[in-house]
Amino acid sequence: MTRDLGQILDHAAQLQTLDTEGIEPTAHALPLPTPVRPDRAQPGIDPERAMANAPLREGTAFVVPKVIEGEEN
Repeated sequence: MTRDLGQILDHAAQLQTLDTEGIEPTAHALPLPTPVRPDRAQPGIDPERAMANAPLREGTAFVVPKVIEGEEN
């Protein structure tokens, strides 16, 4: 892992030497439009329907096993 990190840092250092003056930043290699839809509030799902297939539940909450050691309620 140390070798991999070293290679990544070496590559980043090479990129720092490139002249990027006048180059517009991009999020994608191709000019693709980002489709968006209007953000409209809608009614939520009925809690009983949402919990219908839950193997374990407590009221309207899913009960899941603890996954982080050392964490207390």
